[in-house]
Amino acid sequence: MANTESAKKRIRQTEKRTERNRHYRAAARTYVKKVRRLISENKLDEAEVVARDAYKTLDKSARKHIIHPGNAARRKGRLMAALAAARAGEPPAKSAKK
Repeated sequence: MANTESAKKRIRQTEKRTERNRHYRAAARTYVKKVRRLISENKLDEAEVVARDAYKTLDKSARKHIIHPGNAARRKGRLMAALAAARAGEPPAKSAKK
């Protein structure tokens, strides 16, 4: 447990910041899941509309430093690639986990 007043204050600040940022993280994850589900159901026009919301939420999260800008770019790129592959009629490529 924190001993100094400054450490205790940092804990309080972190809790507030975490609560404030949780909304953006959750929204981004939800939109990404919706897009992937729509792609798998072959509803590509709907997926494209929801993808716009996903891109907007990811960009906003990155701009506020809730997630790293590279993380947002990678997620958007993977979504775009999956959407393009679905439009081309190919199964989306799975990324290799390390």
